[in-house]
Amino acid sequence: MPEGLFDAVRLASGSTLSNRFMLSPLTNTQSNVDGTLSDAEHRWLVMRAQGGFGLTMTCASHVQAVGQGFPGQLGCWNDAHVPGLTRLAGDIRAAGSSAWVQLHHAGMRSPSAIIGGPPLCPSDDESTGAREMTPAEVEEMIEAFITAAVRCEKAGFDGVELHGAHGYLLSQFLSPDINRRTDRWGGSEENRARPILDIVEGIRARCAPGFGLAVRLSPERFGMRIEEIERLYARLAGEGRVDLIDMSLWDWTKEPEEESRKGTRLIDVFAGIDRGRTVLAVAGKIYSGADCAAVLDAGADVAAIGRAAILNHDFPDRIRADASFRCRETPVSAAVLEGEGLSPPFITYMRNWPGFVAAE
Repeated sequence: MPEGLFDAVRLASGSTLSNRFMLSPLTNTQSNVDGTLSDAEHRWLVMRAQGGFGLTMTCASHVQAVGQGFPGQLGCWNDAHVPGLTRLAGDIRAAGSSAWVQLHHAGMRSPSAIIGGPPLCPSDDESTGAREMTPAEVEEMIEAFITAAVRCEKAGFDGVELHGAHGYLLSQFLSPDINRRTDRWGGSEENRARPILDIVEGIRARCAPGFGLAVRLSPERFGMRIEEIERLYARLAGEGRVDLIDMSLWDWTKEPEEESRKGTRLIDVFAGIDRGRTVLAVAGKIYSGADCAAVLDAGADVAAIGRAAILNHDFPDRIRADASFRCRETPVSAAVLEGEGLSPPFITYMRNWPGFVAAE
């Protein structure tokens, strides 16, 4: 058994993760049209909790109807979502896993056909047809994130994660390429980070002290500047208001794309920043017990598992039994994926990943 992977993790807010495995938030398109929890979504997530993940994270869950990013997305923007969320939180926790919701707004990546109008963005974006948010809309969006966290706490979840990565709305605000505002939400690095910082402050003020809070960041692509993400990471960790920072690195072994930063892996950059009691989770092509152990050896606290969790719902338990375990190779049949808890809409979505689902 890889050393340390099954040690508990104590979060600064007080709760404990039973081990170092986290289910990454994964798009799956299988909830109901109105955003309420489907039986398929419930089955998919509870199977992962039962399979040994210490932290089970939902897919990105939109905090406003206008922020929906994909069909069949789990919602947390309406009190009508609370009964399903309550059922989900209870069953994840009953399986011995910590239950978390990822809070999300797609911004300019919201399909117009889904939201019924032009998507919202920090600034006008010709390529997507997105329009600039008014100051009132920015304030409403921040409040929606905070209210969604309160709603998730009411439903019995242990924590929430803010999706500040992958070019979605909070990441769009961080990007100096996308965010060309001249008010208090744009221009300086401080202003562009203000939405995330204000949401963190609001959640800490309106949720119980023991409620967990994480932020997902990506240091590259979508207009991100690695040095800015380093400073935001250090600030979030240094202020001690965030329990966990979830760094999505695409590939945990990769070096920065910037030529001047070559020679050091991204994981080493972020593991090397003083984070106090804040937990560092790392995601990106972690497929085996050896990969998980290497991620911890590099200085991360938690391995965030995506692809391998789709292919093997009990990935952590498999590693507990056999340290050399590696997830299934692809392509795999639709029948195998169905056995792993994927519904037909999720399997259809996975056909968009080249070479993942075998041709029939």
